[in-house]
Amino acid sequence: MKENLIVILSQYREAYSSDNEPLGAIKGHEVDIMLNVEIPYPSLLRGPAYSYRARAREALEAYLNELMKLGVLRTVEHNGEVEVANT
Repeated sequence: MKENLIVILSQYREAYSSDNEPLGAIKGHEVDIMLNVEIPYPSLLRGPAYSYRARAREALEAYLNELMKLGVLRTVEHNGEVEVANT
């Protein structure tokens, strides 16, 4: 099954990716992601934030910048409806 999928994806590669956009971002289609910031918070957000090394932060920033360059992510302005906590 997996091999068949790989063959089909390779055969129709031009339908979802290009050399400039290898992840296959589709222009004109957006996905709304609703964040749950209501109390009680989702269980994954209840624990304390964990620290990471500077090298890991640099790698994460490079990856996020690459996703923004490819058009997978984009920055948005705060809409005033949700309070954002920076720690």
